[in-house]
Amino acid sequence: MDNLKLIAPAIIESIENWLEIKAATSTLASNTRVAYHNDVTDFFIFLSEHHNEITQLSTVEKLKISDIRAWQAKLRNMNSGARSNARKLSSLKSYIRWLAKHRGFDATHILSIKSPKFSNKLPRPLEPMEAKAVLSECESTSTEPWVIARDSAVLILLYGCGLRISEALDIRTKDIPLGNSMRVTGKGGKVRVVPVLKIAQNAVRHYVELCPFQLSANDEIFRGVRGKPLSPKIIQNKMKLVRNLLGLPASATPHALRHSFATHLLSNGGDLRTIQELLGHASLSTTQIYTAVDSVRLMEVYSKTHPQA
Repeated sequence: MDNLKLIAPAIIESIENWLEIKAATSTLASNTRVAYHNDVTDFFIFLSEHHNEITQLSTVEKLKISDIRAWQAKLRNMNSGARSNARKLSSLKSYIRWLAKHRGFDATHILSIKSPKFSNKLPRPLEPMEAKAVLSECESTSTEPWVIARDSAVLILLYGCGLRISEALDIRTKDIPLGNSMRVTGKGGKVRVVPVLKIAQNAVRHYVELCPFQLSANDEIFRGVRGKPLSPKIIQNKMKLVRNLLGLPASATPHALRHSFATHLLSNGGDLRTIQELLGHASLSTTQIYTAVDSVRLMEVYSKTHPQA
């Protein structure tokens, strides 16, 4: 990237060192590492353009609060959301904290900057009948039987097992055939065991039988039409096609099937601790957001059906 020329090589090297140490001391997913790298380098590119000079390590040691505020103002002008801006600032502060300790300078004024406030958006699950319709309609969106079987299997895993799309696409040949449960490695390398419904077992087995590619034991089973590992974008596009056919809102994404899994379990008496384990959430507070979703749905039913509502 040409813009990296605006950053001194010593800074680029320090960012890589920071990420290596961060990965060594905590489980760091590849996507998270990329996000950290992009967040921090984007700030230094901005800083170079803001001061019209190449950013050096000495510049970092003399950072001012006004520099951070100018960066955040530019992000807001670019219509970057508060949540995204808060994440970018958190990434930068993590790097600055490490660099200050490594080089022995005081960064208290930078580390004390408060993150932009944002409200947590409630997940938007599908209704049970909508989720079933998505799985059924998927069968009419391709003429290739193995592609239909592939897409159906992925969507069933998202809704039936509560998997993230990355977790479903990480299933390997050595994991087949799926049993009544399977081990899933989620965010932060957290491993959990999830039950596998018979419909999901059958869907995956049917796809594997039709898959036209020879795969080794450690290969991902889900493949694109050219034989490469299936991209999440393909499933996202398939879900977009299905929701358009069914007249569902734009919030009906592959991840909404995972939200639906959790919400429907809660609605039918599932307890939060169990749902937390099934979803692989590190904190129960993350899972508790589904209680708010369930309350919202309850009030919607009440307002539509009670004579005095």
